[in-house]
Amino acid sequence: MDIQLEKKKGIQKKHIPYIAGGAVVLFLLIWIIFGNHASTLRIDGDALNIADVTYGEFNDYIRLNGQVQPISIVQLSPEEGGIVQEKVVEEGAHVKKGDIILRLSNSNLDLQILNAESELAEKQNLLRNTQVTMQQDKLNNETEKVQLDVDTRRKLRTFQQYERLYRERLISREEFLQAQEDYQVAQKKHGLISERLIQDSIYRTIQMDQMEDNLHNMRQNVLLIRERKDKLEVRAPIDGELGLLDVELGQNITAGQMVGQINDLSDFKIEAMIDEHYIDRVTNGLPATFERQGATFRLKVRKVYPEVREGRFRTDLVFEGTRPENIRSGQTYYIDLQLGEPTQSVLIPKGTFFQVTGGNWIFVLDKDGKKAYRRQIRIGRQNPQYYEVLEGLEKGERVIVSGYESYKDNEVLILK
Repeated sequence: MDIQLEKKKGIQKKHIPYIAGGAVVLFLLIWIIFGNHASTLRIDGDALNIADVTYGEFNDYIRLNGQVQPISIVQLSPEEGGIVQEKVVEEGAHVKKGDIILRLSNSNLDLQILNAESELAEKQNLLRNTQVTMQQDKLNNETEKVQLDVDTRRKLRTFQQYERLYRERLISREEFLQAQEDYQVAQKKHGLISERLIQDSIYRTIQMDQMEDNLHNMRQNVLLIRERKDKLEVRAPIDGELGLLDVELGQNITAGQMVGQINDLSDFKIEAMIDEHYIDRVTNGLPATFERQGATFRLKVRKVYPEVREGRFRTDLVFEGTRPENIRSGQTYYIDLQLGEPTQSVLIPKGTFFQVTGGNWIFVLDKDGKKAYRRQIRIGRQNPQYYEVLEGLEKGERVIVSGYESYKDNEVLILK
């Protein structure tokens, strides 16, 4: 008969693997639910730049590198082309308005002057000949009129005599009528010649006026061509400094070609390049200051150039009040340009962390300063010293403002 075996009670050896596996699963579940999964990195706290979050006045300004420039620059461009014959002054020389800077030569222009003068002389001779001819015609007409006057008076006397004789019946009627007709013909000729003289006088006057006008225009043309000859001397348009003269002897210069420039040293301006980030905020009239020789000098924005090149745009600033002593073109000043009025804000010092985070997050230290946690923030304006914090930080907290390159992917930093 079979013998019934008694079942062993309690944990047996074969149950141990199942128990161990269940314990591991339970631990994992507890770690997943309650554990801290943030990536953690231990770093040297002494190598960090830690700053306090403060609340105070935020000055809305930016710092610029400005370069001194003449208040205006006038381009030198000859009105007439030619070959450079002489450089009267060199670059850097101070010139007065009207001083000769270059002398050019132009053989074609000389030929034009000769042709114009020759044509003018020809027109003058033609005018004189025409005047002589017209004067002769006038004399001939007046002579003819004189003869007609005499002939008309004679015919009148003859007619009057024949009329008396005809009344006394001493001559025939035919002779009387012939004398009358001769006188009437003489009268008509006299009237016609008088009308012709009037018309000739009017025509002669108009023709002479036209020729005088043409001659006047030709004289003016000759004068203008001679003035072009004078323009072969390139002169300074203003008082100032010859800042550039880019020509060589024997060089062929075309009309309108830039050959140099005159710097107007009656005043100066500051030229500065600004990051395109500020292009909507920089406008004419904004105030600026800089320090020089222990004194503060005031400026204002005179002109903003809209064109952006290589991420920057140009502005011109002019002085308000005094200028620094011994100011020279090319000097560099460090300028504070005021963009807005000061406001009370949460502030953190500027640091290299911004290059990695873009101002979207920052590491904030806990109370004992042994750990730092990543926190989302929002940064508004900035000046050369501070960032304005709009959200995410409070006064009294401490943050890491040095670079984050080596731990930018971590959530928690443990400071050793």
